[in-house]
Amino acid sequence: MMNTTTTTTASASLAPDSTTLVASGRINRVRDALPGVVYPKQQELDHYVNEGVLGVETLADGFRQSVERYPTNIALAGPGVSITYSELDELSTRLAGALLSQGLQPLDRVMFQLNNSEHLIVAFLACVKAGLIPVCTLAAHREREIGYLAELADAKLHIVQGDDPKFDTVAFARKMQQQSSSLKWIMQVGGEPQTGILHQPTLIEEQAFPAACKQLEAVQLDPFQAAVFQLSGGTTGVPKIIPRFHNEYLYNMRAVAAWLDYRPEDVLFMPQPMIHNLNMGCCFGPFLMTGGTVTVAPDLQPETLVSLIETTRPTWMMLGGPIIARLETAIHAGRVDLSNARGVIVANSAAKLKQLLGVPVHNVFGITEGVIMFTHRDDPQEALDTTNGRPVSALDQVRILVPGTEQDVEPGQTGEPAFKGPYTIHGYYSAEERNRETFTSDGFYRSGDLMYTKVINGVTHYVFCGRLKDLVSRGGEKINCEEVEMGVAGHPAVAAVAAVGYPDPVFDERLCAAIVLRDGFQAPTVAELGAFLEAYGLAKFKWPERIEVLESFPLTAAGKLSKDKLRELVSERAQQTRSA
Repeated sequence: MMNTTTTTTASASLAPDSTTLVASGRINRVRDALPGVVYPKQQELDHYVNEGVLGVETLADGFRQSVERYPTNIALAGPGVSITYSELDELSTRLAGALLSQGLQPLDRVMFQLNNSEHLIVAFLACVKAGLIPVCTLAAHREREIGYLAELADAKLHIVQGDDPKFDTVAFARKMQQQSSSLKWIMQVGGEPQTGILHQPTLIEEQAFPAACKQLEAVQLDPFQAAVFQLSGGTTGVPKIIPRFHNEYLYNMRAVAAWLDYRPEDVLFMPQPMIHNLNMGCCFGPFLMTGGTVTVAPDLQPETLVSLIETTRPTWMMLGGPIIARLETAIHAGRVDLSNARGVIVANSAAKLKQLLGVPVHNVFGITEGVIMFTHRDDPQEALDTTNGRPVSALDQVRILVPGTEQDVEPGQTGEPAFKGPYTIHGYYSAEERNRETFTSDGFYRSGDLMYTKVINGVTHYVFCGRLKDLVSRGGEKINCEEVEMGVAGHPAVAAVAAVGYPDPVFDERLCAAIVLRDGFQAPTVAELGAFLEAYGLAKFKWPERIEVLESFPLTAAGKLSKDKLRELVSERAQQTRSA
């Protein structure tokens, strides 16, 4: 197998394509397999290589091409931020060299716990170039998630904000370091330098660019190796780790860019967390591989978002319910000029949002584990309005199964989708038992969702219609009900708890904790329960926003808790509250 070398010089040669690789008789497989990572079966990998979709380019190669082609294009833009591709390349190269100088080595794992900023993108690209593997945690994660994931991934570096006025991220990282057997370094990306903590701006400033380039010449990146550890929404406890490989993640990004026709002159507005797979794999990732401009929103205040749109005039936008709610007043007032927009990406409300915005809108269905579906600009209106489109790769395979079986449903019937393809997961990291449950006997990944097919003008489209998994999707953030129940169950007033979602016009769903009280105790308020869960170490976005006190839970005919009936009850009461 050909090993590619990361450099940032314009004269660096690109890795050979997959045709050259196959013709040379070299073996297409990972050089140094990481324990716990499930790699594709050789026969399937050879198929994708022979089809020309998986080659020997890495994510670093893909970004380097953009730098060579569009060095003066603006890569990152926002309040006080304007960074060209050439400048972003140098900043990330210098940081990559600095991290290696500290003692980090290729394939070391790095915990990312950052808010959106240009520093996040610089750090991400630096890790990619140095062969370090980002573990994509959220800024909102706390002891339960960070402690578990750092230990599981054997992470060596923890990157935190350093200047968050609401939470002392450095103190938190120090606490995690004391509890972890692997975390050796902490790096802050903002704020004043602190003793014993790496400081990203200082590391960059003190690292000479030529010396960093020289260091990276010695780093042999493997296109078949894990590049990023993304996280699942989780169905049992904390999130699971999803390895994404250099060549398949690059292919994912390029396939999305081709499907949506991203161009070097495009400008992206997506203020949701950059570290999410949706943003990385479908938004900022494809943009950086295309030469477009990624806007950076420092916060989600309505005035910040409106100002960012006014000053950058985005051509592409990713809008979830909470973001639309922050913008709607300004949209109706005519303050949001979308005349430049070529497209808007949403989850399931294309028809409604098109009426509000007056621009082309594309529904999306995607999972961090792999397959991405979009409607296409050439689709008939019925498909654009009522479906989630089709997979972006011709090699993506989709089966709709009778839940709990490997039997395909009849065409048009609702079932559980299962996926296989060049960029779909082969197994969670260090989760053998879960992998046995999650994949079919022929290697298809069971998503736990509900979906059916819809044939329009002879073309099959897919319609997402719910989840089998016990998850709540609050504004795109996946909340595992079992994890919340474990936390709430420890409250002294709670005898029993069941967490369920209920419909919400802004966030799609919110979380309710239905509880049975212990004798002699009063129910905690939402605020009191939140304070308890904060001390427990649960991320704030997972805290219940409604509490229902019940004498007992509704049961199934078999005498077990019926979450379907409980959801109905909570939804009815929430609707009554809104009506009142």
